[in-house]
Amino acid sequence: MVERADINSVLSEIRNMRSQMMQNQRVEQDNDVRGRIDGPPRVDKGSETQNFGDMLSRAVGNVNELQQNSNDMRTAYDMGDPNMDITRVMIASEKASVSFEALTQVRNRVVKAYEDIMNMPV
Repeated sequence: MVERADINSVLSEIRNMRSQMMQNQRVEQDNDVRGRIDGPPRVDKGSETQNFGDMLSRAVGNVNELQQNSNDMRTAYDMGDPNMDITRVMIASEKASVSFEALTQVRNRVVKAYEDIMNMPV
């Protein structure tokens, strides 16, 4: 028999994950600021510059992969797979949704920057 999770427990799990993520981001930002203030200046001599098109292409690929994974998990759950619980399905769905929204915002800002550049007087 498949044990289904309660919506409140799913929401609680998502909130816990979000708070952990926010806490980790704050710690990373604090360490980054502390490193810039206390530490010597960083010089990356061996790093290669990435092409923006390649980086954007990888981002689109990652979003597509997350969405496909989410759809596969949802299908498995709908088919009654005993190894698939609603918590994992909802988390995968939220990851796909958030990544798609972020990619959409990046696209909108790139388009806006392009329009601003094209409207500049020469």
